[in-house]
Amino acid sequence: MTADVAFDTLGALPAVSLAEMDQRAALQCRFDRKYLLPAGDARRLLAELAPAARVLEIDGIRHFTYESLYFDTPDLVSYLRTAYRHRRRFKIRTRTYVDSGSCWLEAKVPGPRGSTVKYRAPHVPGQPHPTDAGLAFLDDVFARHGLPPTDRAGLTPTLRTAYLRFALLMPGDSRVTVDTGLRWIADGRELRLPGVAIVETKTGTTAAEADRRLWRHGHRPVAISKYATGLAALRADLPAAPWRRVLRQHFTLSREDLLHG
Repeated sequence: MTADVAFDTLGALPAVSLAEMDQRAALQCRFDRKYLLPAGDARRLLAELAPAARVLEIDGIRHFTYESLYFDTPDLVSYLRTAYRHRRRFKIRTRTYVDSGSCWLEAKVPGPRGSTVKYRAPHVPGQPHPTDAGLAFLDDVFARHGLPPTDRAGLTPTLRTAYLRFALLMPGDSRVTVDTGLRWIADGRELRLPGVAIVETKTGTTAAEADRRLWRHGHRPVAISKYATGLAALRADLPAAPWRRVLRQHFTLSREDLLHG
């Protein structure tokens, strides 16, 4: 994959290792704010944050290729509970860090006061289904949060995403990630959003400096889920009320091309 906008400032930032990033800002229970904006605006945000930012670097790489495979039941329990904001919603995916070849099985569930809790376990790269150990891991997560194992019955790959990401460690141990080169693939169809970035701030409780700078430039958090919004964009038959505004403003042309192309 290649970036659709240059982030030249990345090379000048001091580096932070993955170990230090995880130690200081793992934020497995966190508040996420997501922004969808032109990639050029994300580049300007990076320039503003640069004096205080450190960039994640692994083996000399600062801009990483991610691939995620999302799982759902045949009747889309995960998607529909997210669409209807069900309190027992969940998300299951594998995430592959293409540059290193490592892969994790991840489960995300709602936490207290609007936070998100993420759990992860090692996964075999290229394995398109959770292993027995992975299913046991999911059962443990579900039991911990009062979700019956039947909620994940028949998990099957539903949507694949790919993008480029860099991650910043900010003062106060908050994190900022910027994703570009966004792609969604499902049922033999592919959706791209060239020239668009998803900026996500990950904080303990209060808003971060990146949030305040985005607000000053007129950007506000939006309801977007790479899984749910992407699947809604690819499938017009699904309920999509939480993401209707984002779909209308940012996905309309691509969605129409998919439906009528």
